[in-house]
Amino acid sequence: MWWFIATAGLLAAAGAGMFQLHRTRARLVAMTVAERLSIPELEQFREVSDELGARGGFRRISEVTGVAHPHPDGPLQAELSRAECVWYRYRVERHYEEFRYRDGKRERKRRTEKVAEHTSWQGFAVIDDEGRTLGVDPGGTDPDHAVKTVDRFEPYRENSSGDLLGGILDRVLGGGDGTIGYKYTEWIIPVGQRLYILGEVHDRSGPLMIGKPGASGHFVISTRTAQQLRDEAATYHARWRLVVLAGALLGLITLVAGVVDIVM
Repeated sequence: MWWFIATAGLLAAAGAGMFQLHRTRARLVAMTVAERLSIPELEQFREVSDELGARGGFRRISEVTGVAHPHPDGPLQAELSRAECVWYRYRVERHYEEFRYRDGKRERKRRTEKVAEHTSWQGFAVIDDEGRTLGVDPGGTDPDHAVKTVDRFEPYRENSSGDLLGGILDRVLGGGDGTIGYKYTEWIIPVGQRLYILGEVHDRSGPLMIGKPGASGHFVISTRTAQQLRDEAATYHARWRLVVLAGALLGLITLVAGVVDIVM
């Protein structure tokens, strides 16, 4: 039955590759066909929509570029680094040892669990090269290539409050019961960071904003350029295509070999 297991594994790999191929291709197509409209052009289209009696109903998929500008209430302060930004996300993971007995022997395994995570939701804006502003609704998305400001591991120290969230986590999780330490990671979009955004421009709340489209739409906030993103998507598309073809071909060969083995 070796051939059956091998065939199933290869076809499963081909199926997973097909899924990734479809996702990558859809994103590449979305970026290729999207209009790159200036903010004045978007305002003009919105005015036409208003004149037609669709105030608040303007929707347009577009690419925009500009530098990140904070919300009128002021910039955010990232939880771990305390850096000023327009968006941040952090994650805290607990690394610990787990002991089990199997066949009379004590086994030790190192494991990781996520104990805290948060993504900011506050809106911000992008300012284009002419100084014009467009609101951005991040909607809980994770920007591509956000700036990593914290990436460190803190060994557990008993009876120590620790830096950052260590003391609180120790109390919540029961201290050092097998705890090795905590991994802290944080990403931000700094004020003034140049951004590429692909999304749906709308006027649901009044002023024009760009945010996440419907369920089938693509929403991209990136610190990289549109061309860099397209080049990467094209490369991934080619790689996943090879995975699909190789998996399907090898799966077919293995299946035929198995059938021949049974017949013989």
